[in-house]
Amino acid sequence: MVNITYKTNTLRKAIAQAVVRVSSPETIEAIEQRKVPKGDVFEMAKTAGLFAAKRTSDMIPDCHPLPIEYTGITYEIEELTVKIKVEIHTIYKTGVEVEAMHAASVVAITMYDMLKPIDQGISIENIKLLEKKGGKTDYRKVVEENRISASVIVCSDSISAGEKEDRAGKAIIGKLKTYQVEIEDYVIIPDEKDEIQKLVKQKCKDNVSLVILTGGTGLSPRDVTPEAVKPLLERPVPGIEEAIRAYGQDRTPYSMLSRSVSGLIGNTLVLALPGSTKGAEESMDAVFPAIMHIFRVIAAFKHD
Repeated sequence: MVNITYKTNTLRKAIAQAVVRVSSPETIEAIEQRKVPKGDVFEMAKTAGLFAAKRTSDMIPDCHPLPIEYTGITYEIEELTVKIKVEIHTIYKTGVEVEAMHAASVVAITMYDMLKPIDQGISIENIKLLEKKGGKTDYRKVVEENRISASVIVCSDSISAGEKEDRAGKAIIGKLKTYQVEIEDYVIIPDEKDEIQKLVKQKCKDNVSLVILTGGTGLSPRDVTPEAVKPLLERPVPGIEEAIRAYGQDRTPYSMLSRSVSGLIGNTLVLALPGSTKGAEESMDAVFPAIMHIFRVIAAFKHD
């Protein structure tokens, strides 16, 4: 089974379709007037579809069991066809397109089974996904609409002195590249308040879209990144910090001790993330790519 523990819960929606084609108007009439010998076709097929949506993981390999919040099944009759539409919602880490298509298929098969005694020419066709929403693809679109650049700054005495190798900064760069963010530069500096402030100010002056600092957010005497960054922020965005700590707390009880900082300086988004590789990676997973909606808002404001 695919590991999805790094993903965050979001509202996921999917709509799937299946088409049942009959061979005579009399079959459609029997369905509508509920005169099919095996029973009410619409209601029995709908019930089968509802069960199928909830039991998809039992039938499909590598499919996660999901807490399905809503399943809607509707029918539309056009001449000799019955169009089945299944819409499913969940709040979870993965999408529900497989569940929607599975449910649509089961509804169609149930109708087929109930109708075959009165119509030998019945067929099932055109099972497909019509729409899905809520996954990372939706949030990636902002990159296609706006050029987003990033500067990654590693704040560490030991790394800047050559005593240790940076991994957190490189992990952040790797994450950014998956979202097609352009890396302006990658800088390693010591945990010095004045130096941090000077560099952040310069990057904002250069109109870099995103400045990410890693390191210096803990509780040791030399961890000064929050003290350096906070006074510079013109518009703090505390929800980002809350999301990072909440995500981390589900994975380690020490996440609550991190002092991550976030906010805008002009049109530049500044993030101060933990210095550990795992902390940096999990912080990125917690807020990307949804965080990039900020740049869509900024671009709209500029346009206005």
